[in-house]
Amino acid sequence: MTEQLLALIPVYGFWLLLGVTFLSCLALPIPASIVMLTAGGLSASGDLGLWQAASGALIGAILGDQTGFAIGRSGGTALIGRLRANPSRAPLIDRATGLLQTRGVSGVFLSRWLFSPLGPWLNFASGAAAMSWPHFTLAGISGEIVWVALYVGLGFAFADSIAALGQIGGALSGVLAAGVLTIGLGYLLRRAMHDRLA
Repeated sequence: MTEQLLALIPVYGFWLLLGVTFLSCLALPIPASIVMLTAGGLSASGDLGLWQAASGALIGAILGDQTGFAIGRSGGTALIGRLRANPSRAPLIDRATGLLQTRGVSGVFLSRWLFSPLGPWLNFASGAAAMSWPHFTLAGISGEIVWVALYVGLGFAFADSIAALGQIGGALSGVLAAGVLTIGLGYLLRRAMHDRLA
């Protein structure tokens, strides 16, 4: 399916990117990151406009986030309970709600690009938790700009190496997340030791 989807990018460009990112932000298993990398590479070769690729991906992501938030707002905590009932989704829902509880609006921003597998679930959870819509929207748009710029930009800059980037893209997110976690744990440990000595 992925190869067929990638072959359609030069034909449908803007609309395909809009649809792919929209659906991925609603937790459907669509390879949005690989599609954006490929669109960036096609932009570098002149087969697709760079602004066409970036704006399609960004608009689709924003619309997907807003739709997920609205679904969460209308479904409330009952929706989160139903999503959590599925054993394969429960860990993602728990991590998303945990990120929302500990980080709030900054968790929404980070889930757009750094913790992107949690993004769709955080959309639902943010709506269900009655987060302020303007705060959610500002954090979501800011994070989606980073996500789209990273993937379309990397595809554009490294057009000759898109296949390699696709394979390391997921690992890179994991490395970044581990680095942030390590720094955070180091800070908490240092603070705890300082409080104990004081």
